[in-house]
Amino acid sequence: MGDAMTLATLPLRARLLLARVNPLVALVLALIVAGAAVQVALVPARARLEADYEAARRLARTPLPPRPAPSAPPPSSDQNLAQFYATLGDARSVERQLKAVFALAARHGLTLEQGEYRTTVDRNARLVAYQVNLPVKGSYGAIWQFAMDVLRAIPHASLDDVAFRRDAIGDAGVDARLRLTFYLAERSAAPGDAR
Repeated sequence: MGDAMTLATLPLRARLLLARVNPLVALVLALIVAGAAVQVALVPARARLEADYEAARRLARTPLPPRPAPSAPPPSSDQNLAQFYATLGDARSVERQLKAVFALAARHGLTLEQGEYRTTVDRNARLVAYQVNLPVKGSYGAIWQFAMDVLRAIPHASLDDVAFRRDAIGDAGVDARLRLTFYLAERSAAPGDAR
């Protein structure tokens, strides 16, 4: 019962103690306790602020990455036109280019029959388009490989059309017709009909 009596009298004793203490001293003590509580509450915030400040100082000491070199200006239209004409083939060497086509066909085991050749000249563009229609006999894969090798060997050529035909389902070989165009600079007349 003594403990229960002590707990019940605790508020009364606190009131009596406060009545004996000077109110100014009580206010000062309350302010000290409140200041200590605020200080304890601000310690994590202060630590975070100091960490942010230190990170900012480290970042300020880090050298900036080098600026990328300015890119070259795009080529002018005259430069583009000069590059275009530089990639065209030479109209005087059409026979040599055709020999390269026939050599590639032989390397792939293909049979080339008599082809059709036609030349078109565009005087305004100073351009010769030399069109070749080639009937080809061989395997499907060899014909495609031949066509790709021609385009690699003659960069100013284009493969305009390919048509395949097989007479019977069981036939190993196919007949194909390839239409190639060689784009040539008009330096001299190319063989064929120049119309």
